[in-house]
Amino acid sequence: MKLILYNTLTRKKETFKPIRDNQVGLYTCGPTVYNYAHIGNLRTYIFEDILKRVLVYNGFDIKHIMNITDVGHLTGDRDMGEDKLEAGARREGKSAWEIADYYTHAFQSDLKKLNILDPTIWCKATDTIPEQIALIQTLDDKGFTYRTSDGIYFDTSKFPGYTKLSHQNLDALQEGARVERNPEKRNPTDFALWKFSPEDVQRQMEWDSPWGTGFPGWHIECSAMSMMYLGDQLDIHAGGTDHIDVHHTNEIAQSEAATGKPFFNFWMHGAFLIIAGGKKMAKSEGNFLTLDSSFTNKGIDPLVYRFAAFLTHYRKPMEYSEEAVEAAKNGLAHLRNQVRAIKNNSGGQIGSISSGFKNKFLAEINDDLNMPRAMAVVQEMLKSDLPVAEKLATILDFERVLGLELDHVDDTEELPSDVLEKVDARNQARSDKDWALSDQLRDELQAMGYVVQDTKDGTKVFKS
Repeated sequence: MKLILYNTLTRKKETFKPIRDNQVGLYTCGPTVYNYAHIGNLRTYIFEDILKRVLVYNGFDIKHIMNITDVGHLTGDRDMGEDKLEAGARREGKSAWEIADYYTHAFQSDLKKLNILDPTIWCKATDTIPEQIALIQTLDDKGFTYRTSDGIYFDTSKFPGYTKLSHQNLDALQEGARVERNPEKRNPTDFALWKFSPEDVQRQMEWDSPWGTGFPGWHIECSAMSMMYLGDQLDIHAGGTDHIDVHHTNEIAQSEAATGKPFFNFWMHGAFLIIAGGKKMAKSEGNFLTLDSSFTNKGIDPLVYRFAAFLTHYRKPMEYSEEAVEAAKNGLAHLRNQVRAIKNNSGGQIGSISSGFKNKFLAEINDDLNMPRAMAVVQEMLKSDLPVAEKLATILDFERVLGLELDHVDDTEELPSDVLEKVDARNQARSDKDWALSDQLRDELQAMGYVVQDTKDGTKVFKS
């Protein structure tokens, strides 16, 4: 069955074919480690994890590279402002190296909580400075650069295809660029390849280069690392939609200018997480929520957020609210309860995978990772008249893509005696049609961290 993916570069769905048979080179833009990732950031990593799992489910071998930006990302998109790592160090009274290490581990911890698979290779920007300098030297030798008082810049007017990913109107951009105007830049879209250290300031992170002491620009890092680790296996580059207009556009320009070859065949981007009022979640807005503050610290399984992300297509904005979290919590609990019941009824015996439902599931995930429709197939299968052992085998096969730890659902769940007493009392209240007491007991059980379901066999509860 063909795998169809939406390619931002062509603005249409295309059949995915790797450069090499069965081998896929995947590069996903990692975090700038100056603060915690917020759940809007993490939505992008969930989408990329599904992409990777779908590729594996289709039989491809994946070489996945994810970078850690630990230097060079400035507070302004167009190379103005302060290095975010240096700012983070001053904010917390630590060194930039300590800040980078701390938030790298925090990010990796979040990925584990969301059951996101590790990349084949983690690569830090600070570990590839020589490769970045060499790439800048190639661009310099080919005449794509010029020098200003604060750095070495890429001249975008010398790269005719500059807007082929973003389709930006450069005339409109001229006006927008006034917000961060650099009078030494030849064009508003020109970007820094190498920034010089300020003469009167000792930076914590700086290196010698042919042009002077300084540090790399944000965009050159990803080009150098992707080409270093993937070589000519540049199949898919993924990230958030906020990377399209600047970061990924600049990556393409400098990479193709240096090599004279296409830079990645497929570009894929996940949409924003939005909050009440329609604003995207962003650190700069001060409205960001972390995985711990929104889920873990409230006693909510972080996989609830993963489940919630499946209910909106990755290319559509996803709305975050307390109500949405509650609905996802109940939805995941219900799914786990269904799997638990199947395990109990089958005695743990695993049958054959249903080819019919597998093909239905594959058709949906292969249609540009359509997880909302894939989840509908999951429910259709679980409610079907398939033998329970066959259902168990099929849901465990789907779990390879879902990553909801359905293979670890306990066959039985022991409940504390006080919980069992409340369940019995609630069943009696419902039998007596004492709906006020029934509602009170339901609220008490939910406050204890249990999801309550009413079934034909009475009240069912399980840990949320």
